[in-house]
Amino acid sequence: MIGMGAVSARPDGRPEGEGTAAAVATLVKWLRLAATPAFAIMALLSGLMPGPMDYLCSAGTAAPVTGMAAMYLLMSVFHLPPWLTLIALRRGPAARL
Repeated sequence: MIGMGAVSARPDGRPEGEGTAAAVATLVKWLRLAATPAFAIMALLSGLMPGPMDYLCSAGTAAPVTGMAAMYLLMSVFHLPPWLTLIALRRGPAARL
């Protein structure tokens, strides 16, 4: 039978996996924050330098932002909540009223 409580120790005495979980959590936090600016930059670049795919992605030309730029802008908005949470946490409880 396999022991459920068996944990191997690293040379520094910490259980293996303890630092890994913290590193993964930090990486996930930074990746969540990286999405919004990345999509915003791609929207800006797509708007300034339209490519051949814009003609396939746009249904009409009535809107000022169409095609890939609109899609990247929308993705930027969808990935905005982690930034709003970070701003709210930094402002403190008094600013939330």
